[in-house]
Parts: sequence; structure tokens; C-alpha cells
Amino acid sequence: MAEKKVVLTYEGLKKLEDELQQLKTVRRKEVAEKIKEARAQGDLSENAEYDAAKEEQGEIETRIVELEKILRNAQVIDEDEVGVDVINLGCRVKILDIELNEELDYAIVGSTEADPTEGKISNESPVGAALLGHKVGDTVEVEVPDGKLEFKILEIYR
Repeated sequence: MAEKKVVLTYEGLKKLEDELQQLKTVRRKEVAEKIKEARAQGDLSENAEYDAAKEEQGEIETRIVELEKILRNAQVIDEDEVGVDVINLGCRVKILDIELNEELDYAIVGSTEADPTEGKISNESPVGAALLGHKVGDTVEVEVPDGKLEFKILEIYR
């Protein structure tokens, strides 16, 4: 079974590569040192510092494997080549929430990079998926758990 492609922007790719590098070069060494210090304290059967350090080591190794898998399956979007005639992955969009009369500004990104607090919504989220393929001036209805939302597309840009 082929693994799912992970869609990333160059910014998202760089962020994940930096995190992986940090985990491999800095965090691994820090945790190894914690384990070494805890071992030096003697009896490991009742050593909370040792248990905590081993657990932290496991979390780091799990994240490293996860990041390597993401990067191995990454498909990078060149935002400079993304058209702005319709909403696509990699573009930014300014929309009007009709009910609240509030302007929102989002980047449409892959699910790995999504972070609504930073204005990045996934192409797989209800709002992101509904916006894809629409043009400036279109009104889009989105089914969300609380009901329906209506957005008017004001601008598409990079």
C-alpha cells in the first residue's frame, strides 16, 4: 500500500526539517545525558528521573520517525507557481463571513501545516475544502458541526 503524499509549502518543509535536525542533534544528546546521570544514581527500579528520561527518549524517537515519514512523502507546493484565478493549495484568500460581517484571511495549506491560530487552514478542513476551486466574488456555503456558514470570496493572492 502506497503511503499518502503530504502536501507542504517550502516554509512548512523547512520548519519540519529544522525540527528533525534539532531532535537528532540536540535533544537526543540532552536525553542521553539525563539517562546517564540517572543511571549514576544507582538503583534504576525506583529511579523516577531515569523513568522520565527513558519516556522522553521514546517520545523523541517516535517524533523523529514521524518527521522522517512526513518528509519522505512530502510533495512541496511552489507558491510562486500557484495561480490566483481560483483558490488552490498554496494560495492566500481573503473572505467575508457573511453572518458576522467579518473579514478573514487564510493560507490554504496541507493538513500537516494547518494552524488556524496562524491563519493556515487545511485543504481537508470543511472550510478549506469548500473554498477550493472558487473564484473572487463567489459565495460559498460550508457545512460545519454548528450548522452552515457563508463566505464571500474577496481576494485570492500569494
